[in-house]
Amino acid sequence: MTEVAFHFNAPDKQGYACRLLRKAYLRGARLVVLVDEADRAALDSALWTVVVGEFLPHSNPGDPPHVQARSPIHLASELPAQTGATVLVNLRADMPEGYDRFARVIEVVTGDETDRGHARERWKRYKAQGIEPQRHDLQLTPQD
Repeated sequence: MTEVAFHFNAPDKQGYACRLLRKAYLRGARLVVLVDEADRAALDSALWTVVVGEFLPHSNPGDPPHVQARSPIHLASELPAQTGATVLVNLRADMPEGYDRFARVIEVVTGDETDRGHARERWKRYKAQGIEPQRHDLQLTPQD
């Protein structure tokens, strides 16, 4: 069964996602990041500059198939049909269809009331499907 974790109170969704992706990449994880199409270019740019002198290798839907296949991080607005990723990071407001193809789902949620409201709905839907999500409050835990 898929493990779901909500990371609440992210001060900045994109900045937190970059740090999370860096940590996961350094541990050898393969990830898909679901992001609204309007925000994908900004996240793509941020992954080039998350740490001075570092680049987080990633791909986008328009990249050639061989690039996507080798990239440890894939940015998408829709889940790709096939992926070697085991972790799904959801930055969107909606619950990802097909999330159960992944061993782990990480839901990043800011303190914004609209964002929190969408997260509550996703939490309820996961619970209705028999999943007990984990809660990580970023205001109570140290961040890198």
